[in-house]
Amino acid sequence: MSRRPARRPRPLGRTTPDSAPRRIAVFAEGSKTEPGYLEYWHRIHRDRVQVVIERGLGAPVMVVDRAADKKRQEAKEAKRGRGRASDEYWCVFDVDQHPNVGPAIEKALANDISVAMSNPCIELWFILHFQDQTAHIEGSDAQAVSKRLLKCGKVLDNTALEDLEERFSRAKVRALALDDKHSGDGRAAGSNPSSGMWSLIDRITDDTPMDDAG
Repeated sequence: MSRRPARRPRPLGRTTPDSAPRRIAVFAEGSKTEPGYLEYWHRIHRDRVQVVIERGLGAPVMVVDRAADKKRQEAKEAKRGRGRASDEYWCVFDVDQHPNVGPAIEKALANDISVAMSNPCIELWFILHFQDQTAHIEGSDAQAVSKRLLKCGKVLDNTALEDLEERFSRAKVRALALDDKHSGDGRAAGSNPSSGMWSLIDRITDDTPMDDAG
């Protein structure tokens, strides 16, 4: 498995300043927290990118299956001249207690679909905006800490979203440091605690095509 559970797929097409904005198709496990968070980033960057989110898809395997089906469908329709395929496809899910997370990641990579995974849950990613978290943490504990730091529950309010935006760069640094720590400890990529959510936010905020990006 690669160092991080995310992969940059080859884009199906590249836009120019005079064409439609890039379109990122996101397939999310949850129905509230992740979609609300991503929609906020989309709103403030909608001049350069279109983010289309399918939510509440369930376990990671189901998320990836839906993404792969949608990608094939869009490619087929685009070939027939009946629409435009998305430029990037992303799956967003937590590890939690889900079975078959590894096979889900492998299927995503085999289909050139990127993965933004959080272990144990998205709330770990939120915690990293405020503080280090290097020790293993249970999902329920991560949710409690996140709720205390953000002063809201699963539905993020505007104050929490703005705070997360302001602290994004610090969270990314901490997430990358966790990846390095797991690697140095001989642990698998995506071990608890970790999050690859930063990679999807980078793509929403960056107007560089994926084949030219870093």
